[in-house]
Amino acid sequence: MGLALAGALGACGGLGDAGAGDVGLDVAETTIARLHEALRGGETTCRAVVEAHLARIDAYESSLNAITVVNPRALSRADELDAALAGGQELGPLFCVPMLVKDNFDTHDMVTTGGSVALASNLPPDDAFMVRKIREADAIVIAKTNMAEWAFSPRQTVSSSFDTTRNAYALDRVPAGSSGGTASGVAASFGLIGLGSDTGNSIRGPSAHLALVGIRSTIGLTSRDGVIPLSFDRDVAGPMGRTVEDVARVFDVVAGYDPADPYTEAGRGRREEDYTRFLDASGLDGARIGALRSLVDPEETDAAIAERFEEALADLSRLGAEVVDPFDFDVSAQLEREGMFCRRFRYDMWEYLRSLGDDRPMSDVLEVLETGQYSEYVERTLRRNEDTPLDVHPARGYPPCPDYAENEARQAYLDALVDAMDAEGLDAVVYPSWLCVPAHIDRGDQEYCGDNSQRVAPATGMPAITVPMGFTYDRYPAGLQILARPYAEGLLFRLAYAYEQSTTHRRPPEDFPALEP
Repeated sequence: MGLALAGALGACGGLGDAGAGDVGLDVAETTIARLHEALRGGETTCRAVVEAHLARIDAYESSLNAITVVNPRALSRADELDAALAGGQELGPLFCVPMLVKDNFDTHDMVTTGGSVALASNLPPDDAFMVRKIREADAIVIAKTNMAEWAFSPRQTVSSSFDTTRNAYALDRVPAGSSGGTASGVAASFGLIGLGSDTGNSIRGPSAHLALVGIRSTIGLTSRDGVIPLSFDRDVAGPMGRTVEDVARVFDVVAGYDPADPYTEAGRGRREEDYTRFLDASGLDGARIGALRSLVDPEETDAAIAERFEEALADLSRLGAEVVDPFDFDVSAQLEREGMFCRRFRYDMWEYLRSLGDDRPMSDVLEVLETGQYSEYVERTLRRNEDTPLDVHPARGYPPCPDYAENEARQAYLDALVDAMDAEGLDAVVYPSWLCVPAHIDRGDQEYCGDNSQRVAPATGMPAITVPMGFTYDRYPAGLQILARPYAEGLLFRLAYAYEQSTTHRRPPEDFPALEP
């Protein structure tokens, strides 16, 4: 256990000696609805719920390494919410929900390192937009979670600030990256739900490896303000949870316009009033769904994952969907368009570091190459940015790197896919989130393969959700990814919920059972 974590647990009351206590509610695998029912019914208190989650962190974190720092004010905030509930005050929609927040979200009261030891003392002046929104909804940020350094790796979750996170279902395997700390922490019930970020894979990939639900929204529907960037023209932030309903409840709070994020101007007025109204157990009846076979390469796909995918297609049909199989669309040809990718990490980090004010730890992220404050595996990616301008917007660079809405290649990919869906009359398309099982913890790079999350949503800006698709070899979670047209998040929640409710694939990891009271 790191010093920061041990100290924070001490500030919260030394729970290692106290155990879980008499909570009145089994917090492992609980849901927001069940938590609120127990609190309103007097079965438990917010303090007891927070203590129980902290006790789980204290008991199990040493084997998982998902947590970076624990919020020293978590219990005092719980006491405030208990008093408010007892006093009959109106509480927010996430009241007393213990949440885990990835270490690249600014938190004014806890360090935000982005996985880099160079930011080990970075205490931002304010909260990220999404952190502020969940706090306004009366959630409790119980802890921050480990991530891949600078979010560079979709393969694994290794940081120079807090080391290596393991997969809660198989401790000898990776949780993917970069939001692996949030994924493993939520899977092990260190928090009820969490926040992650996704530039290419980092919400959906770890969620699939940990039997979670994770959504990447339409670019422009959710704010990235206060989230350490990787590539601002692709970054998306959002919830990762154990059920579709819980993810929809948090998405309801964090989605929407933010003047501090210029991309959300395009999504202004496009969010639904209530995403939970789409949760319909019969929601697949009459849907028309395409099986995107170009993302099921027979040479790359593990046989057990291929089997789970075929079962998923059969389940979709059984639940009333018309499955178009195959849906013929060449993803690889789209990704070969000139101008699809560009480097802007240095510039985006320059903008982020300026937001920290005069106390920022550096002015240029590439200063770490001189100080040596980085992990060996990130050096190559850092050096790729040495020839990019520091303070010139990428759209004015050479070659120019236009923002998403002005990027002709990405917009052409989006138009081509939507046109193909229109021609087939599809509501959504599906494919496995991963084609391979989680890599061994010491071979994260060598065994990395089959990452489908990189291939459609990030370039097109379309929304996608991953939902548990079962287990391979009775041990490794697999995820079904559903992708829809821009701003069709409500439809994604409807389809994913109907599939989840019928198949009930999720089960908790065996190594993290309920604690004895």
